[in-house]
Amino acid sequence: MRFLFLLLALPLAAAAQDLRVLSGGAAKSLVEPLAASFPGGKVDVQYQPMGKLTESLAQGAKVDLVIVTEETLPRLERENRVKPGAKPIARVGIGVAVQESAPAPDISTVEAFKKTLLAAKSVVYIDPKVGTSGKHVAEVLNKLGIAEEINKKARLGQGGYIVEPVGRGEIELGIHQISEILPVKGVKLVGELPRELQKYTVYVAAPVSESKLVVDFIEHLTWQDARKRLAQDGYTAPE
Repeated sequence: MRFLFLLLALPLAAAAQDLRVLSGGAAKSLVEPLAASFPGGKVDVQYQPMGKLTESLAQGAKVDLVIVTEETLPRLERENRVKPGAKPIARVGIGVAVQESAPAPDISTVEAFKKTLLAAKSVVYIDPKVGTSGKHVAEVLNKLGIAEEINKKARLGQGGYIVEPVGRGEIELGIHQISEILPVKGVKLVGELPRELQKYTVYVAAPVSESKLVVDFIEHLTWQDARKRLAQDGYTAPE
């Protein structure tokens, strides 16, 4: 009987080791391979735009750890949705993408970037209501005084790899976080936004539940081998 009890308990013990993570989409290309290589147990990661992620937490999503923007963290702390112990894991900027066979447009200066936007037949960026980079792009368009003109020909993505339509030849120009441009088939990164228009977003890993497994995974995300991956995946080290 005791042996039978132990057998029945094994799946529960294994399940207890699973780590549930909810992450912003721009951290995917860094987090996904590190989750797969984590020696402490199985890591189940779900990726959502930041607006949707905060909604999911507010609606009671059962997770052990979140990976969110540095700007989002204070709100989650005020709402007592995360525990102390958050650590920055990576920083990412916003870039411009075109189809891999297309000539690279000039985005080297603010004026050149503005001309490129106006000349493009179509543009895609993430909906400002759901995505970090989309909110910033909307602010840039307003700053340049071309929001109305660009938005007439813009598609607002709702999640996932926003620049995929660029790779399929459906959209001419894509603007998104660099870590979500590099993995997309059929596109190439033209470069970062001009320095005066750039926004770097720092992603932090924050515990939702308190356990050694959560602490170990945060350490895994910030260890030396993880830092070596940053550049190849479109990130820089958080400052």
